[in-house]
Amino acid sequence: MKITSPKLHTPHLTANEEALLRCQTALELKDKGDYEGARRQMAPLWQRVGERPKTIELHASVAAEVLLCAGILTGCIGSKEGIEDAQEIAKNLISESISFHESVGDIKKVAAARAEIAYCYWREGGFDEARIMLEEALQKLTVGGNTRARALLKLTTVEWSASRYNVALSILTENATLFEKVTNHTTKGNYHNELAIVLRNLATSEKRDDYFQRAINEYEEADRQFKLANNVIFRADVKNNLGFLFYKLSRFKKAYEYLDQARRLTARLKDKIGIAQIDDTRAQVLIAEKRYKEAESVSKSAVRVLEKSGHQCLLTDALITHGIALARLKQTDRAQFTFQKAIEVAHQVGALNKAGLAALTLIEELDELAPDILYAAYDRASDWLVKSQSQDLLLRLNEAAKKVFSVLRGELKAEAATEAILNKPCDLQTEVLKFEASLIRQALAQANASVTRAANLLGMSYQGLAYVIGSRHKDLLKERSPIRRRSRKVEEHGQLSS
Repeated sequence: MKITSPKLHTPHLTANEEALLRCQTALELKDKGDYEGARRQMAPLWQRVGERPKTIELHASVAAEVLLCAGILTGCIGSKEGIEDAQEIAKNLISESISFHESVGDIKKVAAARAEIAYCYWREGGFDEARIMLEEALQKLTVGGNTRARALLKLTTVEWSASRYNVALSILTENATLFEKVTNHTTKGNYHNELAIVLRNLATSEKRDDYFQRAINEYEEADRQFKLANNVIFRADVKNNLGFLFYKLSRFKKAYEYLDQARRLTARLKDKIGIAQIDDTRAQVLIAEKRYKEAESVSKSAVRVLEKSGHQCLLTDALITHGIALARLKQTDRAQFTFQKAIEVAHQVGALNKAGLAALTLIEELDELAPDILYAAYDRASDWLVKSQSQDLLLRLNEAAKKVFSVLRGELKAEAATEAILNKPCDLQTEVLKFEASLIRQALAQANASVTRAANLLGMSYQGLAYVIGSRHKDLLKERSPIRRRSRKVEEHGQLSS
């Protein structure tokens, strides 16, 4: 599929007038998803990501617009094609544009440009940075219109990406009147698409079936608006989202229908990143159908593409899906490595909610984790997901906590649990011994049963800890590694191996 873009006739224009017209036309094409057409319109001034625009002969105000346009296109094209460092390059170009607008006191253009930089941060996974910049920009963009609407949509994306679904819903509902007045079909389509995404997530986390139907309706309206805008890329995204929604409803045949439509559109546009996202969704459907081998193959393909994209949040999602497929295939070591890689990727860009989700899924999917890994995964997941508004995630965390405590301390029966929390006479010596045993048990778990390492954690000598276990806590003998006696000569020096 080839998207046709208009040819500009500019012989009658000055250099400055032509530059402004090219920027305006390029950004209009960008809104239609025609990134290649936008690049062609800018070709006399800027040809590719990583190249600096030609601005020497232009007026400073026009040069600022060219830098802004090149920066916006760099961020979009870089994300679509997986160009390394594209978002950083985009931020630098847009920052140069901001410097000029600040020098002449154009507050609104500064705010609009900051919103574009914020979206670069979001693509990299920097949700906190993106949120701060967008909130600051919106304080300046007080008048309703397309510019404020775009900034609000970007903030909504940041919030639902961080699992703050109720915050995202509030942004959209409180500004519904503004979006009704917007005439740009792409902006209106994005509004309905964002609303559908939020409703679908709330439907899952809060068990609101009525939200599922509302989400379907919003997706259909988004598709209608994108069709009016002739925006093929965004239509493919909506169809992928519908496929995911029907997967959540366990309507797998319907899910595949939409995913097939989305993939055909995306493949014709040669959008590798879009295809990878659709493949990630398809892999999740295959997992739900217990077709784990197919899911592993499809998700591995998505990971390979996204590893080169620089879009770390999408890569994290794909790694989690791949890890689940591997875990269900009982490929435990590969699954653990994949989950930990997902945690690392998300953590590096500050996407802590994504890192927390990866750590939580690691606990859920693998039953043979070392106690120290299990404990560390839960500790990080509970901390990184503390701000999540998803009831579903909180329930999953609760179940993970039970699993962790069961592994580290043994399963506690209901009668024993009740007895433990009732008031009863306290014997100091008994309680001290219990506390001592608890500390030693935790240290052994962290040290993977090694008495030597556990002793270091407790600030004791090996001999001292071995004596305490053997004399006062014989029930812990089964939790330490077996003693391997060395030669008599070594024993005479008082050295025993744990």
